[in-house]
Amino acid sequence: MTFAWFDVGGGRKVFRKVETAKPKRSALPAPMISSDTMSEVQSMHDGKFYTSKSALRATYRAAGLEEVGNDPARLRPRKRPKIDRQAIRTTIEKATARVNRGERSTP
Repeated sequence: MTFAWFDVGGGRKVFRKVETAKPKRSALPAPMISSDTMSEVQSMHDGKFYTSKSALRATYRAAGLEEVGNDPARLRPRKRPKIDRQAIRTTIEKATARVNRGERSTP
């Protein structure tokens, strides 16, 4: 932050802050870094222990396996659509009435 004198007219000058160009930065306090290291985990495929994410994924990829996360949304029961029994009943009644009238569908 710097300061400079500015002429406001009438022989008056004021001492004000001068806006300097700030480097383009994120609003976050630090950049997001995704590290390859992790705490030691045991592979579900070969039983070995790994501390590198890339090494673990390489063994999965070589074996043709798919790595699945632990998203809690996949464990929630899915909502089944409510069956509109009245709509089904009216559709069947309409179809029965058409057959009783002698209407036939052409194959």
